[in-house]
Amino acid sequence: MIAFRNTIIAVVVISLFTFIALFGRLPALRKTPIGFSHRLLCIYVPNGFRRVDARYTGGRSATLFLKAALPHLETKFILPIPIVLLAPYTFTYLCVTSTVDHITPANHAAAMRTYPYDHILFRPENVCRTCNLVKPARSKHCSLCGVCVARCDHHCAWVNNCVGRHNYRWFLLVLLSIGIVEIYGAYLCWHILSPHLHLGNSKYGWLEKQYWAELGNAFVFAMSIGGIGISGVGLLAITTLPLPFALFGYHVYLIWAGMTTNESAKWADWRDDMTDGVAWIGKKSVVDAYNKERKARQLRSRNRASGIKNDDLASESEEEEEYVPWPRISDQVLVSTTDGKAPTGQEHLWEKATSLDMVENIYDLGFWRNFIAVLQGK
Repeated sequence: MIAFRNTIIAVVVISLFTFIALFGRLPALRKTPIGFSHRLLCIYVPNGFRRVDARYTGGRSATLFLKAALPHLETKFILPIPIVLLAPYTFTYLCVTSTVDHITPANHAAAMRTYPYDHILFRPENVCRTCNLVKPARSKHCSLCGVCVARCDHHCAWVNNCVGRHNYRWFLLVLLSIGIVEIYGAYLCWHILSPHLHLGNSKYGWLEKQYWAELGNAFVFAMSIGGIGISGVGLLAITTLPLPFALFGYHVYLIWAGMTTNESAKWADWRDDMTDGVAWIGKKSVVDAYNKERKARQLRSRNRASGIKNDDLASESEEEEEYVPWPRISDQVLVSTTDGKAPTGQEHLWEKATSLDMVENIYDLGFWRNFIAVLQGK
């Protein structure tokens, strides 16, 4: 049972390392022990291991599993290995090298015509203070990449790039292919070790204590037979398997909901405002008409005070929002107030927003259309 205890300890340590690798690069944790541990784990230690690996094994330490497992595998199990292993590297390369979503002065006009503003999460005339460009709808500035990103989902530390409109599909395939690698690796380990477990020969039922004692002993025995090259790799694959599939499942949910990770955070902010009772919903066309008439009255009053008789000579023009063709439109607009009251003088135009069910998400075109758009990089 000592080997079993050591295995559990190893799993806990691996889980801690996984957390550090995932979150240690976040700006909020950069100057904390977790940030230092991330640099130690992901930069200093790997560089040291690479030097040792190059000196003593000629760079072949990554083949520990193959060296230990190949003699025990039939050809039908060996043939898929190159394809399964190559897929994550291919999709990661495509995700890392994609810069099409980086918004520059050259492609800014095209980015502005991609999505319409919903006047809830994204509003026109919002200028990025870093890029000095009007932010297109669904875009976000990334401080790590130093650019605004079209349909920005999030900045992924694993690929050292932002996941946006065009490389989102490659990011999903990275997660899926990594999960498949772990499933296949765990299955191969099970295939090799299962003859030593003899689980079907137990005379006890699975509800009896003796059955689980036998199972534990068989597990420890298999671990000792497989060693690090087989049992260790198999256990690592099983324990880390939930991570890529959990992330993949979360992003499938986002596709179903018609939003990105960035947008889900914005919706959460609106939900908090609604809980606090400071969110108000109205019809954009009605509010715009009211504000236009109010400004016209103010302009006429100033003109009369200045002695101008022809209002057209001193009219204030407002730049019209560019029309962007989109399958779904909405006339809703949301605002939040500091005192929880409707905008002063416009109380009759606004209704208290109490739930996100009252709000339309124009970017949600239904799961199938959302999914096809992701596959097409749209």
